[in-house]
Amino acid sequence: MEHLTTVIRSAYQPLADLGFRYWGTWQSVEDTKKRCSSGTCLVAEEDGEIVGTITIKKGDETDPDFYRREDVRLFTQFAVSPHRQGSGIGSRLIEESEKLAFHDGASEIALDTAEGATHLQDIYAKRGYRNVGTVDWGGTNYVSVLMSKRLRPMLTSDRLCLRPMSGDDLEFVQQYWKD
Repeated sequence: MEHLTTVIRSAYQPLADLGFRYWGTWQSVEDTKKRCSSGTCLVAEEDGEIVGTITIKKGDETDPDFYRREDVRLFTQFAVSPHRQGSGIGSRLIEESEKLAFHDGASEIALDTAEGATHLQDIYAKRGYRNVGTVDWGGTNYVSVLMSKRLRPMLTSDRLCLRPMSGDDLEFVQQYWKD
């Protein structure tokens, strides 16, 4: 848990440098344990080292109404080590969380991020997430934007994954159509 807490803090440090007081920038080892145990915690491991994490959970009484819906799961405590960001680990963690949420009976998966972190909102929007509200959690210095994505079934095998197209596919599809 200590190493996982270090991964989370280091992943959120660039957001702290932008002035955002995300929980992940200062959470304790006990906070990490509590947050991991609130749902299903996935970790990404590379060469024996934990390099990423995401926790998928149902909303609880402290969450906004949207998160408490029976058909909604949310992901939280999402982090990838700075030296591994941009390598696809984060995308894979999100994809796996979407699959787990779907198999748990959810038709939506949600997240929240700082209203001013438009670069993150843009990344999620390209993955099919849309704004569904805002919340002020307290303890942070910003209002959070709630984002959600409708889940659709994916068919997978060892070599193939059939899934709905997302914004991440746009460049490939444009190249294909030009050929």
